[in-house]
Amino acid sequence: MSLSEPDHELVVAELGREPTAAEAALFENLWSEHCAYRSSRPLLSAFDSEGDQVVVGPGDDAAVLALPTPEAADAPAGERDADDYGDTYVTFGIESHNHPSYVDPFDGAATGVGGIVRDTMSMGAYPIALLDSLYFGDFGSEESRYLFEGVVEGISHYGNCIGVPTVGGSVAFHDGYEGNPLVNVACVGVTDADRLVTATAEEPGNKLVLVGNATGRDGLGGASFASEDLGEDAETEDRPAVQVGDPYAEKRLIECNEALIDEGLVVAARDLGAAGLGGASSELVAKGGLGATIDLEAVHQREPNMNALEILLAESQERMCYEVAPDDVDRVRALAERFDLGCSVIGEVTDGDYVCTFDGETVVDVDAEFLADGAPMNDLPSTEPAEPERDLPDPDL
Repeated sequence: MSLSEPDHELVVAELGREPTAAEAALFENLWSEHCAYRSSRPLLSAFDSEGDQVVVGPGDDAAVLALPTPEAADAPAGERDADDYGDTYVTFGIESHNHPSYVDPFDGAATGVGGIVRDTMSMGAYPIALLDSLYFGDFGSEESRYLFEGVVEGISHYGNCIGVPTVGGSVAFHDGYEGNPLVNVACVGVTDADRLVTATAEEPGNKLVLVGNATGRDGLGGASFASEDLGEDAETEDRPAVQVGDPYAEKRLIECNEALIDEGLVVAARDLGAAGLGGASSELVAKGGLGATIDLEAVHQREPNMNALEILLAESQERMCYEVAPDDVDRVRALAERFDLGCSVIGEVTDGDYVCTFDGETVVDVDAEFLADGAPMNDLPSTEPAEPERDLPDPDL
């Protein structure tokens, strides 16, 4: 998959030049259906997402809802007002890992769990429960049974290793899902008003710190891959786009994140999922209307001779990007070391563009908001559904 011609023209018009290879790859991934929700966002925006209990609505890594106070807990939700909700919050996030789970059902589903758990952590919440909703082709199909068994095993293995139980779920089989299963995993977390963190960068001069596993080449181009149509050879051709998870590293990352939140060291956070470091860091600063300078060579790596594009877009798992005040960097590094996690200061928040350097050259220099949120939406055609014929009883009889 490559940047479409209309998108390429928009990028050239914005930049006033041809994009570099790294910039083109970033736009390809961040403007993909998977990251930008180009077809579904206009539909999702029609849903009501505001209310007295809504602390953080759509647009962040997970939704945050306030729980009613003990005094108001028994009152019907429709009769409560803002004063009836306290400072104890629950978070809820859901993500799909459909294509990865088709190509590699165990790792695809397992890393879906890891990703949604990190979305929960990035809100300053502790994950307490998982749920899933799974759809496969006809159960009589040998391939569907193979996918089903691998996905269930992947979800259960990752959840068991990190100590977060799967408390509910559903599964359905229908030939309409043959060759394209849907694997949805949700995570519930708990936090409170004092511990709440968002993915909105706040202050130029603050440092961007990467904590977690080292960056490898796994999951390259996962966001654009997740937006493609799967071919017959997907199980072999697309395998490098599927991430490989390490749940024991995720468990250490959960506890490290909790310690960082306990000490108030995190200004803003975003987990590294779709589009890797490039996605997380650009989205983090874009939400704050800011920019960043990033030294890609500063990223701790587990494979030799990685190039700029690989470091930017690899979707290696169990990694978090934090905005940290300069005076707190040493303490963040000490806590990461305590939990046997890698830690690198990769750059800082600025009030300029999103700029990445590698080997003494500037490989990315774009407006962060345009990169992270500039994808044009797809205005899909719609048809008013026909009113079905109904044989209703005569109310006057």
